[in-house]
Amino acid sequence: MSLAALELAFRAASVALLLVLAASLLSDFRNVLAARLGAAFVLGSAAHAVSYSLDVTSRIPLWHAPLIALSTGTIVVFWLFTRALFDDEFRLRWWHGLIWALVTAFSFAGCVWIAPSGHVRFSVTVVNLIVLGFIALAVGQMIASWPADLVERRRRVRVFIVCATALYGGLNAVLQIAVAGYHVGDVAETINAGVLTCTVAAIVYAMMRVDGADLFPAAAEPAPPDVFSQPAVDDAADQKLIDALMRLMADERIYRQENMTIGVLAGRLKIPEYRLRRLINQRLGYRNFNVFLNNHRIEEAKAALADPTQAEVPVITIAMDAGFQSLGPFNRAFKAVTGVTPTEYRRLKVDAA
Repeated sequence: MSLAALELAFRAASVALLLVLAASLLSDFRNVLAARLGAAFVLGSAAHAVSYSLDVTSRIPLWHAPLIALSTGTIVVFWLFTRALFDDEFRLRWWHGLIWALVTAFSFAGCVWIAPSGHVRFSVTVVNLIVLGFIALAVGQMIASWPADLVERRRRVRVFIVCATALYGGLNAVLQIAVAGYHVGDVAETINAGVLTCTVAAIVYAMMRVDGADLFPAAAEPAPPDVFSQPAVDDAADQKLIDALMRLMADERIYRQENMTIGVLAGRLKIPEYRLRRLINQRLGYRNFNVFLNNHRIEEAKAALADPTQAEVPVITIAMDAGFQSLGPFNRAFKAVTGVTPTEYRRLKVDAA
């Protein structure tokens, strides 16, 4: 088999795997934002598999330009995908689409105007620096939010997906900057296509090994349990630890502390972090540590807002006393739990009195 045929086979295999993955995401989790963004990222990656080449010259086939532009814009979708995957409060905004459009448009202009006019290196360098920037944002999002994830299998798979994609995309961006304007040969192109196929196959395999409801919990996640309820626990040691945890929450109100982490809480209970994570997830039903803390904070805020003696206390004061650092996150978390804003909740309680 010639190198050209082998490269074509690799590209076709990558596209086939990506299309199957996109269809699976849209079929099973079409109502979940992270899954929809994941499907968009996968489809953009298919455009990358068709059009990508290390060998960038001043002449790019015109039919390649839209595919290359979509491939470049996919890095913005990758960043948004990681935001939705790791941040439960993430919502798409109009300016996200504007960023994608600007990156895609610049890449298209680079293909049809900037590179052909003799500025190949400039075009390739700018595009790939943009790619590296969004990869850095995605990895930063993963690092910042990873400790709060309580589902062990999901934590591992999420990190693998982001790291594998970032490693492949980052290396390709650096290589393309290094060889811009030079002919790299069929061997390098074939190796690159093979590495892409292996990366795609590894990600698909990893996603098949985890329950989709774990990876995209919003698809079937029930409402969080009452934070002060006592679940039925068979294991006496676990029950003792949960009792101690609930005392810290209800009596000491440890959730009020600034920058409270699961590591700090595990230290107070004198148990390993992984065991506390498992207890909160498997025994109390929470998937995210920040949601666990916020539900305790919101319970305190609800009591304060319903208290007639605190009717003149500003909402921001109640929020910060409960452990929130600013009003915006408090309002969003409160409405997600109660369905109304804190001000509306206070008014409803006053009217009902």
